[in-house]
Amino acid sequence: MAEKDLNQTGYVLGILSIIFGLVSPLAGLAMGIIGLFHTKHKSELTRKSKILNIIGIIVSVIVLALAIVVSYTRSGSALSSSLVTP
Repeated sequence: MAEKDLNQTGYVLGILSIIFGLVSPLAGLAMGIIGLFHTKHKSELTRKSKILNIIGIIVSVIVLALAIVVSYTRSGSALSSSLVTP
């Protein structure tokens, strides 16, 4: 019974990691990693939950990287425009 609960927990965390990966990438990344640790047994649900968790981790990393790039480019353009004052 405990193995089935862990498999379901990993599955739910996989779904939540995708959702939170789009909204809050750090939370999605944490949920995806925790979900991967909850999927250790061999079953069909475990295979699906591993796939969902990996997708959630990838989505979280991509969104986090995009957020860093956007904030870096915006701060760079604001800095350069403030240095060139007439």
